[in-house]
Parts: sequence; C-alpha cells; structure tokens
Amino acid sequence: MATRWRVAVVGGGITGLAAAVRLRDRAPAGTEITVYEQSGALGGKLRTGELAGGPVEFGAESFLMRDPAGGESAAVTLVRRLGLADRIVHPSVGQAALVVDDELRPIPGGTLVGVPGDLDRVAAVARPTPAADRDEGRPLLGPDQDVSVGALVRARFGDEVVDRLVDPMLGGVYAGRADDLSLATTMPALARAARTRHTLLDAVRAAQAAASRAPGEPVFGTLDGGLTALVQAAATASGATVRDNATVRGLTPTGAGWRLTVGPTRDPEHVDVDAVVLAVPARPAARLLAGFAEPVAAGVGELDYASVALVTLALPEPALPQLSGFLVPSTEGLLIKASTFFTTKWGHLRRPDGLALVRASVGRYGDEAQLQRSDQDLAAVVHRELSAVLDRPLPDPVAGHVQRWGGALPQYTPGHLDRVAAARSALGSAHPTLRLAGAGYDGVGIPVCVRSGETAAEEIIMALGGSGR
Repeated sequence: MATRWRVAVVGGGITGLAAAVRLRDRAPAGTEITVYEQSGALGGKLRTGELAGGPVEFGAESFLMRDPAGGESAAVTLVRRLGLADRIVHPSVGQAALVVDDELRPIPGGTLVGVPGDLDRVAAVARPTPAADRDEGRPLLGPDQDVSVGALVRARFGDEVVDRLVDPMLGGVYAGRADDLSLATTMPALARAARTRHTLLDAVRAAQAAASRAPGEPVFGTLDGGLTALVQAAATASGATVRDNATVRGLTPTGAGWRLTVGPTRDPEHVDVDAVVLAVPARPAARLLAGFAEPVAAGVGELDYASVALVTLALPEPALPQLSGFLVPSTEGLLIKASTFFTTKWGHLRRPDGLALVRASVGRYGDEAQLQRSDQDLAAVVHRELSAVLDRPLPDPVAGHVQRWGGALPQYTPGHLDRVAAARSALGSAHPTLRLAGAGYDGVGIPVCVRSGETAAEEIIMALGGSGR
C-alpha cells in the first residue's frame, strides 16, 4: 500500500487555509494535512467581531469580485467551492470621497488606483500637468523595468495627482507611500501597459480596457454574517488537523522531507512531514529558512511591513453623508488615513435602532510612533477628526473597539517581484517540497492570498510526484 503523504501548512490565515483546501481537493486520498497556527484563532487578518450587539469586521472587510486577468476572482471561486455563494452581498453605496483642503470632495471616476485615465475628471481635486506626458517615441518602461508608482506618475502628471489621489488610494490599501511602492507589484496591469505604451494616459486607458466590467457589475463583495464564515468553512472543508497556539520554531530538511520543531523552547515537539507550505509573513519565514537557505532567507527578510490600527465606533443616529467613506492624503495632517461608514456602505448591516458603525484606519508607514497612543486616546482622536472632516460634532460613541495589526501590510519596493522570483527559484531547485505563499510575496487582498496558497498546494502535489485528482 502506498505511503500517505504528510503535508504541513505553517500559517492559518486565508493563504494557508486555501492551500489546505486545494490539497484536500487535489492531493491523493488519505493525505494528512496539518495546519499550524501561532495564535489562538485561524483567519489571520480576517476577523469578524461584535460591537454594540452587531457584527463588524475587525480586519479585511471585502474581496474583489473579478480577477484583473478576467473571470471571477480566486476568492469568489473559493466561496463557491465552500457553498457560501448565496451569502455574498455587495455595497449599497459605492461613492467615496477625498479630504482635500479640509473638505470632502467625491473621488473622481475614471482612475486606476487614483491614476487618471481622463485628466478633466480629476480637476476638482488635483491639477495635472498634461504637457509632461508627451510621447517620446518609446514605451514608458523597459521590458523588465520596475519603478515606484510615485516616480512614474509625478514625472507624467505632477505632484498634486500623486499627493491628492494616488498616495491616499495606495495608503488606504498598503499604508505606504506612492514614492516607495513598486508599480509592478501594486499596479501590475498598469505596469504591463507601460511596457508597450508611450504615454501614461494611454497606458492607464489600456489597463482599464483590459479589466473592463459589465455595466452595473459589482466590484466588491463580502459575506453576510462576516468573513470569519469563510475561515470556518475553509478549515472544515480542508479536513486538516488544526493546531492553534502552535508556533513552528524550527524547520530542518531531512532525507525524506522536513522536520518541524513546534511549541515552547523548553519542551519542543518534533514532527516529520513530506512537504511544507510556508504561509507566514516574510520575516518569520526568513527565520525558519536561515538554517539551510541563508541567501534565500536574506532576500526574503528584506521585506518591511507597516503597522495599522482600526478604530471602530458605534454612534447613535449620527448625521452621516451618503458615502461609503473617505480617504485622507497625508498632506492634510490628520491621524486618520481612511474611514468607512459601515452601516451606510453595507446595507445588510443597517440597524433599525439608528446606530451607525464607523471605522477609521490609523497608521502610515514610517509614522508608527502615532500608534503608541493608548486605545482610549486613539478613539478620542478618531472621534475628533471625524467630527472635523464632517464639519459637525458627532454624538459620543456608545461602544468602541481598537484592533491593532502590528507588521500587517507589506511594503513592496521596486524590484520586489524579481526578488521573490529569485528566492522561489533558488528554494525550488534545492528544496522542491517547500513552498512560500502569502501576501509577503504575491500582493495583498483576499483573492491574491487565496491564489497564492492554491498555487503553492499545486506545486507541492507536483513535487511529491502526483498529478493531482
């Protein structure tokens, strides 16, 4: 009788769980899958909590419905696989705003993560410099070139477009700055177009055309009842043994596979497996790799992360605008970098008692000192700044919650994808039954993380000599 495969998935976030589900679906029957999670709960940054008697997301709130390359996103496909498609809901209000010169202005349409495809449409919030975007007879980028988003857009459209549009859009996702973030990683469609188009305006329009949606097609979705349902369903469907509060402290190659050192240093447990999916952030991954793949560990460990705090307030019958929320450029001098009016944006969360849930994101890369404030102080500053932005005093909250995510958001500098490809190539050549997966390598967002985990699982199956089921 054939020996059963034993696969360890290190990391119980959505990346690791997606890998476990794919292994269950595609690996030979009887494969033993174990998920090791350092904390006491699965899901990573997918965490549904409760505030003032109702559900609220303390981490990621939604997922993209479509894949940039076309078709439904990997998150939607996983939701369908888990039998949760009937619980997908979409925003009731889609219009968001920017804080510009101390007032709310609607985010203009026709942009690609803030980069305009029509300069006239952004004139209300920023003054582009169209003369700089001239055709110089060659593509904007070379075949393998990567630059920061800010460097490209400043040179072509000017500072205001970056500072007032692109920077807050990227900051809302990555808590980073456009001048530091890799174009190829954060905006791959625009990077591809820039390698063939001669002006930025033309590149934006080409990228938009490649990702066009049907009229009225929703961009985002979430699950009625919260995204923790996705976590729970994936854990169940994987059939994996889940080990929570189980820190993997060591990883050693053996002749037949891998030996994991798990648990406290004074009383470690050693576990032998055939293959490993390493679905943890880059720095813990680098520590595990250092003992047998030092060059790979050094490259992986270079990735830096930003920390953020999410402050959610339950407000009794506040006068909120009909917006999904707003973004704040760093030039406005506010602690808040983004806010979501949860019970306005998501119709299924609206409450008959008139209580509104408002969430603000605090923390920009390089400014982590602001996060040293106490929970009470952060909540007070958020309440005060929300009142100032809305130009009216908000009622005192009846409840609040501060969720801190330390080292949560990867900061992809130019060349990130090439560094990751080199690390994976070196690791795959020497140790094909060990795969890296997660946001630290492939990008942020639930669909990207799901696809990263599934790809790692498929590669493990091939490395173990199986064609999959």
